[in-house]
Amino acid sequence: MNLVAQRRGRLTAVVLSFGIGIAFVISLLIGDFALPARDVFAALFGGGDGGAHFLVVEVRVPRALTALGVGAAFALSGAIFQSVVRNPLGTPEIIGFTQGSSAGAVAGITLAGATGIALTGWATAGGLAAALAVWFFAFRRNALGYRLIIVGIGVGAMLNAVTWWLLTRANLATAQSAMAWLIGSLSARSWAHVFVIGIAFALLLFPLVLGGRVLRVLEMGDDAATGLGVRVPVATACLIALAVALCALAVSLAGPVPFIALAAPQIARRLARSPGVTLLNSALLGALLLLISDVAAQHLWPGRALPVGVVTGVVGGLYLLWILMPRTRAR
Repeated sequence: MNLVAQRRGRLTAVVLSFGIGIAFVISLLIGDFALPARDVFAALFGGGDGGAHFLVVEVRVPRALTALGVGAAFALSGAIFQSVVRNPLGTPEIIGFTQGSSAGAVAGITLAGATGIALTGWATAGGLAAALAVWFFAFRRNALGYRLIIVGIGVGAMLNAVTWWLLTRANLATAQSAMAWLIGSLSARSWAHVFVIGIAFALLLFPLVLGGRVLRVLEMGDDAATGLGVRVPVATACLIALAVALCALAVSLAGPVPFIALAAPQIARRLARSPGVTLLNSALLGALLLLISDVAAQHLWPGRALPVGVVTGVVGGLYLLWILMPRTRAR
């Protein structure tokens, strides 16, 4: 990567960080009970009245921080998958890992009544099971690119069938709870969710830094990577495991929020005009997109908050149309 590209990437990271700061403050200021800026900042620093302190510190801040962490995790997972399979459609929601986490979480809700942190374990187990299934059918035969996507779509379809079967076996209240979770939501998020995200990113920080360096080498091609001393099969397996862990973390905390993993890495590359993977910018953009989407979901329909998955689904669909229509006209 040349010096100009590096500077552009750093500038993009600074701009995205500034945007996250603005969106975070806005998310604390607006709501069903609007608060003036002085009360918000007083509550953040331990002052203000009890009502404002509870609303800001116990309700809005955990929700906003969860949105940032989940958006970053989805975007990082998508960036790693897209780079490894060398296909912009190679995201966890298309390959089937998101469906695995969803099936695991729905199984936890309908069979064991799992909630909160326990639901995280069920979703993580489902994501890992989906990864093992895809590995068994595809990776052991070195299937990459479109072959991997086809295998993932097949596995995802089977897992979706399992999810819907579990819903038909549940009572009405449990099925409604599971359906609300499947849409993707950030409501009622607490400091426990923020704690899980913080611990997870602390444990994954070093693998992410190392993985970003390996990804840049792998994008030069398998032969070049092997010549530089990288064991391509081992590196690919480790990167896929890292992406699966990030996806399972995000799905377990907010549900299968669509399109963040697909759109954020591609938009980050366009903004930085980078030919290669940009993990930092992808994470920042994913965090910003999900936080903005959550704020919009809470206030687009006056008097009724929408699940954030509805907003990201609509925005993601428009994004796909935007990138596909020029290619269709060109053909």
